[in-house]
Amino acid sequence: MFRPNPLTIKANAELVLEVIDLSVRYQTRQGEVQAVEGVSFELGQGQSLGLVGESGCGKTSVANSLMGLLPENARLAGGQAGDAHGGSGQPVDAAAIRWGQLRAFRRQAQMIFQDPYESMNPRRTIYDTIAEPLAVQGIGSLMDRVDRVTEILTQVGLTPASSFLFRHPHELSGGQRQRVAIARALVIGPSFVVADEPTSMLDVSSRTGIMLLMQELAARLGIAYLYITHDLAVARYMCHRIAVMYLGKIIELAETEELLRNPLHPYTRALLSAVPVPDPTYRRDRPDIRGDLTLPIDPPARCRFYDRCPIGTDFCRDNPHPPMEERAAGHWVACYEA
Repeated sequence: MFRPNPLTIKANAELVLEVIDLSVRYQTRQGEVQAVEGVSFELGQGQSLGLVGESGCGKTSVANSLMGLLPENARLAGGQAGDAHGGSGQPVDAAAIRWGQLRAFRRQAQMIFQDPYESMNPRRTIYDTIAEPLAVQGIGSLMDRVDRVTEILTQVGLTPASSFLFRHPHELSGGQRQRVAIARALVIGPSFVVADEPTSMLDVSSRTGIMLLMQELAARLGIAYLYITHDLAVARYMCHRIAVMYLGKIIELAETEELLRNPLHPYTRALLSAVPVPDPTYRRDRPDIRGDLTLPIDPPARCRFYDRCPIGTDFCRDNPHPPMEERAAGHWVACYEA
């Protein structure tokens, strides 16, 4: 059903990212939308965490908060400016970061966007696109930047680099554009990168190349990835651990193979049961959940999944949302009945 995960978690990896009780709320005419509520996790150097869940569960709000794009409570700990492998820098609170601090913040945190067609200025050359972070950060002379852009283009597989420097985005394929987006994110040597579904807009052959490239660069440069995706097969191949989100809450978190072999939360089991199997003779039961996704507007204090849960009880209805509890080594779940 899935391609085996070749990744293993490195012991004692240096902490790069720590998220503590992250909450994101939007005020609308219908009420307060609790997009993210009480999310906590951490990432070490060279590690990757897959954030999975259906549309509207809060994955992108988590990513935007960590990048300082939302004024919410997230704490980013990483390397000193210019140190591509983390280090002993002081924690940076992404929620409280001010405009004058953003330039230093961007040296350690970057983002790869979902759509390689919309994330680039069509009037700028590939060189201008990749060199812009260097110019903003005041890194190197003009010739130094040309050399650095040439180097990073070679690292992402766009060779010979000289033939790509002065092209425009419309002259590249989707996979090539996404390689440019990866080069732009990595050119200043960040310690942490958010990858917001970077392969979802690409064809199958291009996806494979991009996934292999991101793994290779993470291993070589010690980059920590937060990988946002709907595809559990992609998450299995790309991520050391997987966190499952539902209506703004992380409801299960474990090492990738442990979570896929032994899902504890009924929502996680439903997600896995919905993964297509390339065998027309294979039959399995439909997910035993009911109803539709609950609106995240002023939700009740009880378990967010209660209205759809096949094993919910009166205790679940009458008590607050269950806390994350460690049921096995490194396997956390938020469910009273799991």
